[in-house]
Amino acid sequence: MKRYYYFSNSNLKFVEIKNFKRKIILSGLGATAVISMLIFAGFFYFQSLINPTSQVDYLKTQNKVLQSKLDDYNTKFNKLKKDIDYLVKNDQTLRLKVNLEPLKADQLNYGVGGKAIGNNDFATTGEAKHILDSLDYVVDNLTAKVNIEKDNFNEISKTLELNSKLYDAIPAIKPADGPYGDRFGMRFHPILKVRRMHNGIDILVNTGTPVYATGGGRVKFAGRKGGLGRTVIIDHGFGYTSIYGHLSRIKVKRGQKVKRGDLIALSGNSGRLSTGPHLHYEVRHNGIALNPRNFIFDDIKLFDFLTHKKAKEKKNDLDG
Repeated sequence: MKRYYYFSNSNLKFVEIKNFKRKIILSGLGATAVISMLIFAGFFYFQSLINPTSQVDYLKTQNKVLQSKLDDYNTKFNKLKKDIDYLVKNDQTLRLKVNLEPLKADQLNYGVGGKAIGNNDFATTGEAKHILDSLDYVVDNLTAKVNIEKDNFNEISKTLELNSKLYDAIPAIKPADGPYGDRFGMRFHPILKVRRMHNGIDILVNTGTPVYATGGGRVKFAGRKGGLGRTVIIDHGFGYTSIYGHLSRIKVKRGQKVKRGDLIALSGNSGRLSTGPHLHYEVRHNGIALNPRNFIFDDIKLFDFLTHKKAKEKKNDLDG
């Protein structure tokens, strides 16, 4: 194998060249790559001199393709905007149904309309920037509307959930099946012989008549309570409580959870202030006595409600 040397002036002697062939080959390849690049560059340069419109034609073709894509995006953006506006309109109606104040126009970001992207010429940097700014504006606008709708939906959803719990809890039916006796308000007490506030209503029923919870909640008290005798008090949440007095028998315990229509007691004549068998019934909100008749829907018959409740519970048991 031949060896190749070069004279080193610094060392004043001949030094062997290591891997001479490999270095020659790599040098040749590098030179070939440089020459090829120069040839291609020269070719395209002379091509542009010979046919100066080819690059322009290419840009025009790209312009048309880009404009077509932007038109497609514009159609999709406008459809998306209409869909969001439709949701906003329906959500406004839904807010009213759940007793929420409707959002104001400025909160909804109204007033944005028209074509998001028009016909544009991309020959200049200014036109391209205008198109990009338009796209940014449309995307930002839609993003803002979507965020508003998310917040709006969350508020409606939470309110619906709260309302559902309130509707299940609030006293809303007649607690026992019988005619009304003394009404809510000031009256001449038949035993005390003085005018006195009657904080509830009396339902005239025989001893042993079923008494039902008028709304869902938890039993706050179950026992004897002064002149009311055997009494059940249910805490319905949301500040509401219901009171059932003069009972003969109590069917629930303190702390027990009940639903509207659950049997909680039997009517009676207990308590020193009872003039005969009847149910004394009160509804209070934050401790203030309210007229229970305002919480009783006379078009909902107790027997029909209980029948419907049992059928619903049976169906839930079968589905479960």
